[in-house]
Amino acid sequence: MKLRDEMPELVGATEWINGEVRKEDLLGKPTLIHFWSVSCYLCKEAMPEVNELRDEYNDELNVVAVHMPRSEDDLDINVIRQMALAHDIIQPIFVDNDHKLTDTFENKYVPAYYVFDAEGKLRHFQAGGSGMAMLRKRINRVLGKE
Repeated sequence: MKLRDEMPELVGATEWINGEVRKEDLLGKPTLIHFWSVSCYLCKEAMPEVNELRDEYNDELNVVAVHMPRSEDDLDINVIRQMALAHDIIQPIFVDNDHKLTDTFENKYVPAYYVFDAEGKLRHFQAGGSGMAMLRKRINRVLGKE
């Protein structure tokens, strides 16, 4: 995806955990969509900061997790559920075992973070475990706090 691209429809989930959301549900306020995987060490390391953003901006920011499997071992829904519980991932989780949303986003990385503005336009993308200060800065900019 390129900056200013339209947020794709959230279709093709193998399953949703913590409730299902649609693109229409998200428009009207900024959205953070983060890709993660149960086998990703950096994802687990970054999750407390993602959860902090989710909780801090609770009324101003939608947060949606996308579980992107990296191997056959990552496909077990029970393991995904246990990991979500263990890492306090209470936001909706799009389980993408068929890589449908991953392919739509043209995403190749976990963790990966996509910040959309209230109109659903991509305003920021970053990948990797570091750079959470930059992610916060970009979210603040989209929220008009900068």
